[in-house]
Amino acid sequence: MQLSIETLKQAGAFTGRPVRKEITWTQADGDQTFTATVYVRPLGYQTAVSDVLAAGGKQDSIAGRIAASICDEEGRPVFTVLDITHGPLDPEALAKDPESTQRLGALDGNLSVALLYAIHEVNTTGKMSPSPNSTSSGTKSPARSARQSLKRKSA
Repeated sequence: MQLSIETLKQAGAFTGRPVRKEITWTQADGDQTFTATVYVRPLGYQTAVSDVLAAGGKQDSIAGRIAASICDEEGRPVFTVLDITHGPLDPEALAKDPESTQRLGALDGNLSVALLYAIHEVNTTGKMSPSPNSTSSGTKSPARSARQSLKRKSA
């Protein structure tokens, strides 16, 4: 194949539009459960850049994956890595001091897991996963096919 935009389109090499997902999570304190609509960008260039930065120790890998994948309906990022690891700037602190760098704290852990699960679902939908090994009746170990004996049977 000659590499061109047209051949890449034909090969399905572009990730397409973000996928709408519903997520549900319970706050870490366990008092409230929330449901939200998010858009997940299929793994592509943004994720590759994030993964390279993480491999080089320049950013957190999980926060980078969330920031690269969660977007609005048009594909614009919702979070930065810093939003996820330290939270957005504190509006009350900014009201008192416009140069404040105080942040609200890291993203809730259960919300982070719900976002990662949505990312996983979008990027594995329709892909075949290996089938588990079959087991013989009444056992928990994988079944083995019977080998033929090399000995001749006596008549």
